[in-house]
Amino acid sequence: MNNNMNTGSMKMRVPGAKQAIDKMKYEIANEFGVNLGPDATSRANGSVGGEITRRLVQNGLNQVSGSYTNK
Repeated sequence: MNNNMNTGSMKMRVPGAKQAIDKMKYEIANEFGVNLGPDATSRANGSVGGEITRRLVQNGLNQVSGSYTNK
């Protein structure tokens, strides 16, 4: 039974998406003054992840509404 569920890690379906997300992650970390890595706190790393999510959702909403600008 194939229900399109991945059994391993998520796979990017858009070429270059992983690189774009990684770039966004480090740009946001820099804006927030967070040094990503094992020495960073969960809260600091989480703030970066939360901001990535906010920006991706906003970009999606902008794209759907026709006002998307690729930065």
